[in-house]
Amino acid sequence: MNTGIIKLAGILGVLALAGACSSTRTQQSAGEVIDDSVLTSKVKVALIDDPVTKAGQINVETYRGVVQLGGFVDNTRQKEQATKVARSVTGVMEVRNDLRIGAKADPTAGQVVDDSVVTASVKAKLADDSATKAHQINVGTDKGVVQLTGFVDSASMKTRAGEIAHSVDGVKQVRNDLEIRQM
Repeated sequence: MNTGIIKLAGILGVLALAGACSSTRTQQSAGEVIDDSVLTSKVKVALIDDPVTKAGQINVETYRGVVQLGGFVDNTRQKEQATKVARSVTGVMEVRNDLRIGAKADPTAGQVVDDSVVTASVKAKLADDSATKAHQINVGTDKGVVQLTGFVDSASMKTRAGEIAHSVDGVKQVRNDLEIRQM
């Protein structure tokens, strides 16, 4: 009788663990999160190793094998090469290239500071808002143009993040390239 109870308890424990680790429409299982983290790291390393791309200008996010590239690059060649590099990584199912071509001229020190202040202000406002999950959103700024990238849970969260970014002083335009998590 005791062995039957122990077996039943063991089976229930395994089922509970399997249920806790399973994914839902917008939430990943532990294994999926690890797989996506590994893919993100592999893509970042590949971008660093590539002589054309400037990895420091490119944000990489991954959700269920879909890689999103965001940020501001210098030219079309860098943007196209980033897509090729990301696609070459084993395990990448799709690449969504939301990279933007930045200004050709080198920014002044004042412009860099201004963009940094705008980026920090947008991030702070996103963090203060209960409707957005700021940790899911990358923010980049180039000459007052703010880009939002990453994967969020809903269309309303995407819209709200864009509204918040628009409300920050110094923002000239918002490019809301947030992706909505799909099944």
